[in-house]
Amino acid sequence: MTQGESTQDRATTRAERYEQGRAVLDAVNPGAGAALRDALGDVSPELEHQVAAWAYGEVYARPGLGPRDRQLVTLGMLCALGGCEPQLEIHVGTALDVGLAPQEIVEALLQSAVYCGFPRALNATAAAKRVFAARGLLPLA
Repeated sequence: MTQGESTQDRATTRAERYEQGRAVLDAVNPGAGAALRDALGDVSPELEHQVAAWAYGEVYARPGLGPRDRQLVTLGMLCALGGCEPQLEIHVGTALDVGLAPQEIVEALLQSAVYCGFPRALNATAAAKRVFAARGLLPLA
């Protein structure tokens, strides 16, 4: 690194981006990196690499939003897309891990109903309910 060059300015290797992404992923969702590798490593190791290196190492690690805000955005987007209930369950768990309260998650999904429609918000809320139940967080007060 030259004088005046920050670590953000330095070119990184593919392996460094992957390791950075795994570190960010494990910081917000402990064990998720291993689960990702288990889910994709034998069928699409490149997809696993891109999720870790790009999604988490490049985008999620950016300083513009904190983990709580990133998870709120992610929940809204996954709700809007529909058909992403397995990913919603992962991100509801991550949202809890980064400090969102179950009531905040429910409120975000309720807000999504206005823009995404009730069927998608209902499916997303059902996914959230499964996570809440698995964590012993039901009934919500």
